[in-house]
Amino acid sequence: MSLQLGRTEFGDPSNKGKVLSREEASELFNSWVLNPRLQLHMKQVAALMKAWAGEKLSLDEETQWRWEMAGLLHDADWDQWPDQHCKKIIEELERRQADPEIIRAIASHGHAHFGVEPETEMDKMLYAFDELSGLIHAYSLMRPNGYEGMDVKGVKKRLKEKTFAANVSREDIADACNRAGIDQDELIAFIVQRQGRVR
Repeated sequence: MSLQLGRTEFGDPSNKGKVLSREEASELFNSWVLNPRLQLHMKQVAALMKAWAGEKLSLDEETQWRWEMAGLLHDADWDQWPDQHCKKIIEELERRQADPEIIRAIASHGHAHFGVEPETEMDKMLYAFDELSGLIHAYSLMRPNGYEGMDVKGVKKRLKEKTFAANVSREDIADACNRAGIDQDELIAFIVQRQGRVR
């Protein structure tokens, strides 16, 4: 089964700046994503995207929501339509006239699968947070105190264990950090400090 999208242009440039309201995004999220574990992953990635946009890039609230929305909806079609992963949510957001930048970030969050290279800052950070967030959450579930007291060293130890969260691509994590120009330790620390708050 190929998930290749077969294109690299998304959305209508005239829709630049257009977003779904929080209510619209929540309605789409809740009706498409039924798996609680996947819901949590998507909320975690959304929170990380918002935090990075606000804390690291000092972007305004409107732009922070665009980043958050990309994180919130990046896996929206995985639950019910895995064979159409990425394609279905992209088409839905195009139908709803969402900002092409948001759609492109979603299209590039797994370039090995979808054939779209992460280029913009939003693209690169969604790609970077996606895999690493999942591994760190898996690590939290095996610790008695979850995220409390978790450190970078512990996460890196798990990264080296190929059998731990084996479905998480270590190559993608390294590639994402490299593309974003971010030290892996910095990214791990950023996620550990914020992700445990998400419910």
